[in-house]
Amino acid sequence: MAQKEEATEPAAAAAAPASQNGEEDLDDLANPEKLKELIELPPFEIVKGERLPVNFFKFQFRNVEYSSGRNKTFLCYVVEVQSKGGQVQASRGYLEDEHAAAHAEEAFFNTILPAFDPALQYNVTWYVSSSPCAACADRIIKTLSKSKNLRLLILVGRLFMWEEPEIQAALRKLKEAGCRLRIMKPQDFEYVWQNFVEQEEGESKAFQPWEDLQENFLYYEEKLADILK
Repeated sequence: MAQKEEATEPAAAAAAPASQNGEEDLDDLANPEKLKELIELPPFEIVKGERLPVNFFKFQFRNVEYSSGRNKTFLCYVVEVQSKGGQVQASRGYLEDEHAAAHAEEAFFNTILPAFDPALQYNVTWYVSSSPCAACADRIIKTLSKSKNLRLLILVGRLFMWEEPEIQAALRKLKEAGCRLRIMKPQDFEYVWQNFVEQEEGESKAFQPWEDLQENFLYYEEKLADILK
């Protein structure tokens, strides 16, 4: 799979124009060549693995306000399954959208955790490059309502189209359904780097925070708090 080149990002500001918060370029749909390219994409496919490439992490997880080119979702997960006897079995990995039309959040429940044993307790943590769209939020809510033994914590690098009323309503419904949702802190990005990103063989490089990581975390944290209050 071709790797994306990272573009220079503008510094975080106190407020971001609405057009800067969209994950997809809708103008592409008016371009006949681009529309043909989208139509000819292969059937939905989800890439699964244990560790994602360094360049993908640095580009896709970067918590920028202007998210041009980031039309994929990267979802790193930790699943802890606890029996009545207290024994815990854990697993981890990541999912990546093969192209813009796929949804990693829905794929998680279809492929990683398709069923829930009522005799077990499931504690699931997601580290996601951006927050769920309205459709994925609805799928998460339905799963939580049917699976009372599931606890889900979603940590997101940035908010997807957060100014849209439909998205804001979906995020509030997630909270009401019992889903814990918060913005990734600098230490969360470091955790993903250490546990989900490919490292040089025999050597683990230290996480190098980008310049505006803390500033953008505070920006998104404030926006999410305003939406959920």
